[in-house]
Amino acid sequence: PGRAHFHLHFAKMGKPRGLRTGRKLRTVRREQNWADKGYKRSHLGKEWAKPFAGCSHSKGIVLEKIGIESKQPNSAVRKCVRVQLIKNGKKIAAFVPNDGCLNFVDENDEVLVAGFGRSGHAKGDIPGVRFKIVKVSGVALIALFKEKKEKPRS
Repeated sequence: PGRAHFHLHFAKMGKPRGLRTGRKLRTVRREQNWADKGYKRSHLGKEWAKPFAGCSHSKGIVLEKIGIESKQPNSAVRKCVRVQLIKNGKKIAAFVPNDGCLNFVDENDEVLVAGFGRSGHAKGDIPGVRFKIVKVSGVALIALFKEKKEKPRS
C-alpha cells in the first residue's frame, strides 16, 4: 500500500518544489506576469508617453478654437479647442463642455485640462478628443456657465 501511494504522488507535473527552486519560481513568475493585462499596462512604462505624463490634470495655452464634426448617426459641430500643454509643449484637442461655453474661452487663455474619464478613450460621438476643459484663467467653466463668477479681465 505504501508503494502505490508513493507512485501516485509523482504522477502529475506542477511548479518545481524544493529547497533550491526559489530562483526558478521567481523568474517564471516574472515572465508570466506579463501575460496579465493589468500588470502589463502598469509596468510597460507607457504612461510617460501620454500628453499628461501620468497626471490627472494639466495646464495649457489655447492655440485656436475648432469645431469637430460628430460621428454618425449624430450630426453636430462639437466645440473644441487646440491646447498646447505648458509642461511638455504637446498639442492636444480638448472639448469645451456645456452650451455656449466656447464664448468664455479665448485664444492664448490659460486653461486647465482633464481627461474624459474613459482612460484615454474618446467620449461619445467626438472623434479623437480625449480631454475636456475644466477651468479658464483660474475660474471653473461651471461657475462661468452658471454665472456665479466672472472671468478676470486680463
